[in-house]
Amino acid sequence: MDKQPADQSPPVKEMQSLSVESQVQPSSSSASNQTSEEERRFQIVRSIGEECIQEDELRNLLAKKPEPICYDGFEPSGRMHIAQGVVKAINVNKLTSCGCRVKIWIADWFAQLNNKMGGDLKKIQTVGHYLIEIWKAVGMNSIGDKVEFLWSSEEINSRAHEYWPLVMDIARRNKLPRVMRCVQIMGRSETDELTAAQILYPCMQCADIFFLKADICQLGMDQRKVNVLAREYCDDIKRKNKPIILSHHMLPGLQQGQEKMSKSDPSSSIYMEDEEAEVNVKIKKAFCPPQIVEGNPCLEYIKYIIFPWFNEFKVERAASNGGDKTYNSFEELVSDYEGGELHPGDLKPSLAKALNKILQPVRDHFTNDPTAKDLLKRVKSYRVTR
Repeated sequence: MDKQPADQSPPVKEMQSLSVESQVQPSSSSASNQTSEEERRFQIVRSIGEECIQEDELRNLLAKKPEPICYDGFEPSGRMHIAQGVVKAINVNKLTSCGCRVKIWIADWFAQLNNKMGGDLKKIQTVGHYLIEIWKAVGMNSIGDKVEFLWSSEEINSRAHEYWPLVMDIARRNKLPRVMRCVQIMGRSETDELTAAQILYPCMQCADIFFLKADICQLGMDQRKVNVLAREYCDDIKRKNKPIILSHHMLPGLQQGQEKMSKSDPSSSIYMEDEEAEVNVKIKKAFCPPQIVEGNPCLEYIKYIIFPWFNEFKVERAASNGGDKTYNSFEELVSDYEGGELHPGDLKPSLAKALNKILQPVRDHFTNDPTAKDLLKRVKSYRVTR
């Protein structure tokens, strides 16, 4: 077999342009309706991201491609908290409501490379099945239709001839310091003592984007560096259509100064199958200073979970404290909170009640479904490794 010239990328179909065929121009009578629908789709999809690279590319994609492919992924590495469970369901449902197809990458091999669950692939895959059960129970729509779960080990093995040349080309085109800047995606830092596997990891995650033919990378802000690497790779290989980066906000932990909710720290997290009493206690102990909005995790949960889920936030309180009130916007709530009209003592129980309402179907599923119940028991028995 002839060798590929050194200055060319692998001849795999995944590296072809994400072409979006031009559609027939609409008549003038329907143009305004079409424009309105395009704007609606754009606003919904854009609302997912704290950052979008680039908005003009996203508008063009949504205008020309009825079913864009969105890539999301996760390492099966322990129990699921609400930032991963509820927020991902909200975001995926927004995407599918706009016609997007969502490929959720169950990164079992990546979790093994990153030494999660002690590198035990069987345990990692058990955790993966448990996570899927949660998303089904909490209300992620279109699973099996517009939402597809793909196991990295199976997909890579079945198309190894496409995947590994792509990984090799990405690795060949990037210096080690550039790859090292991406190790944040694994929860690591450049100063950590990394294994060779963990250095390979960013090149593989970058390859995933093209391997899955993703139009949109819909991941957290902590993953943006490797998504930017994918766009830089497009520049290297002279590829016009780059993957659009839609980076969602990272929910903080429950305690002061915890920038990210951590599944390995029970004090910082609300788990998806936590009992009602556990949620109540955790919210009661959460950092929530009166009249302070900045760095207040309780307000963040209301903004990024409660309002998107219910489109309102109901506060129940005694008449002497102003009586019950329903907030229809986060801005209205912030105004009352900063002004002292809404106190943490009233906000916290109402937040806990709303979260418990979201989580109750998950509890019911893991109580009543024998398979789910067994999965949870096994996952709880595993020791989480960093």
